Amino acid sequence: MERTLIIVKPDGVQRGLIGQVLSRFEARGFKLAGLKLMQIPRELAERHYAEHQGKPFYEGLVSFITSGPVVVGVVEGPGAIATVRAMMGATNPANAAPGTIRGDYAVTVSYNIIHGSDGPESAQREVGLFFNANELVDYSRVTDSWVIDQ
Repeated sequence: MERTLIIVKPDGVQRGLIGQVLSRFEARGFKLAGLKLMQIPRELAERHYAEHQGKPFYEGLVSFITSGPVVVGVVEGPGAIATVRAMMGATNPANAAPGTIRGDYAVTVSYNIIHGSDGPESAQREVGLFFNANELVDYSRVTDSWVIDQ
């Protein structure tokens, strides 16, 4: 089982897309292991985007992610990191396939609805930035045996 971080960004929250975005992961068969609505403080945003510090778009990333409330979640399941990334679609919505979150809901790179961890190391780091261990729930669902061959 893998866990990965997702963030429904301020544009997704303001456009009322939280439920539609989260329901895609649940419909696919993934579990939500953690979920919260929050306003990201600048210091946390700077740590989250630390790998981009010094790049021309860094300040815009930090300013945008702190501009309004977000929904932060941990999605869990087999191959969650790669599958969530595929479900999100290309970072540039113009290149995102229809049926992906960005392909269906986003128009520009700046306002592309969702963030997802891009690999195992970043997933572990990002989940740790936004959630304490006691905020993550490990549970079984009745439907798990119909979604995951165990």
